[in-house]
Amino acid sequence: MTYHSGSRAVQDRVGVRDLADHVGQAVGQGIRPVAAAFLEQQPMLVAGAADPATGAVWASLLTGPPGFVRATGVRQISVTGHLAEGDPLAAALAAEGTLVGTIALDPRTRRRMRLNGRSRPTAGGFAVEADRVFANCPKYLQRRESYETVARRPGEVRRSDRLSPRQRALVEAADTFFLATVHAHGADASHRGGNPGFVHADGPSGLRWRDYPGNAMFLTLGNLEADPRAGLLFLDWTSGTVLRLTGTARAAYAPDGERTVRFTVTGVVETPGGSPLRWSPPEYSPANPSLP
Repeated sequence: MTYHSGSRAVQDRVGVRDLADHVGQAVGQGIRPVAAAFLEQQPMLVAGAADPATGAVWASLLTGPPGFVRATGVRQISVTGHLAEGDPLAAALAAEGTLVGTIALDPRTRRRMRLNGRSRPTAGGFAVEADRVFANCPKYLQRRESYETVARRPGEVRRSDRLSPRQRALVEAADTFFLATVHAHGADASHRGGNPGFVHADGPSGLRWRDYPGNAMFLTLGNLEADPRAGLLFLDWTSGTVLRLTGTARAAYAPDGERTVRFTVTGVVETPGGSPLRWSPPEYSPANPSLP
């Protein structure tokens, strides 16, 4: 099934069930040749899952030379490489049968592809057997023309249960973040974008952002309706700093139809220089709403 009860509840609340049914016809289990070609061009992949030991949901970044992610079957992708030691998802992706959501996003072309399924370890990394494969429109995606790869020299991993002032500044300067969510039978990784300042830090333990209009599927908000656990991933596109947050999130619905998501931080893992990719400055999406 494309939708579970959580997504249906949100679709009905917003009044878009018929549109969601139409859009959902594009969701499949197979990886088409054009999608396979897209994957092989990407230097990064975001994965989201729950830590089997703690139950906390995290989103993490994997990088490699183009081709490190590839389709190895009609319903399978293989990833060469492992998450760095100390990454909160390292154990999850090393386990058999972990429910995982992935998103490949290409800032150069403003294209993205999501593939959700179950992972299994391999000799060179891990594979994901797909349950759901689909593409999203370029809405709210910032364009970055190019990147360079530098030698990976990650700094000391910083862990805490709240955001430092510097981390809050990184969040509030972001134009992009990734959001991992789960439900009883799956996991998902999605993208959120907007002009810098679209994410607000309400102190060291709270974030909020407006949920901009999208494709009417409400996969992410539907998951949060069923299970509030969530993981956020912020990248510093110029320095390579990787900031991962775990916690819970809930959406609030205003009478005028505006939606706001509030995230409560319970865990923070920051890796300075955790990504070897250095991207060019962004060209902001024309779809980004103006900020107050």
